[in-house]
Amino acid sequence: MKIHITSVFVDDQAKAESFYVDKLGFVKKHDIPLGEARWLTVVSPEAPEGTELLLEPSGHPAVGPYKNALVADGIPAAQFLVEDVHAEHKRLQGLGVTFTQEPTELGTVTAAVLDDTCGNLIQIIQMN
Repeated sequence: MKIHITSVFVDDQAKAESFYVDKLGFVKKHDIPLGEARWLTVVSPEAPEGTELLLEPSGHPAVGPYKNALVADGIPAAQFLVEDVHAEHKRLQGLGVTFTQEPTELGTVTAAVLDDTCGNLIQIIQMN
């Protein structure tokens, strides 16, 4: 068994697509119209056949309170592995990405937390 697709709830799929592709550097894998929403997934360019991230619309009534509680408590909705957190932090800040936690050494990892502009906090980590 392996993880094939995981999701993050987003307030606006077009805005999420722009952020996850243009800023974070993911590649669009699937974009299938489903009425007002889309089945929209992205993948890492380093693993195009790897785990897909579904940019799922936040339409369900439970999603808003869930996302708001996570953000209020500073809990990331997802975590992405990077080679160098400090370099990625600098690159993303240059693209206008807002961080809620600067790169921080946390034992065996260095981590930073960013705002995905779609209602989520995302953590990037580097294994030390």
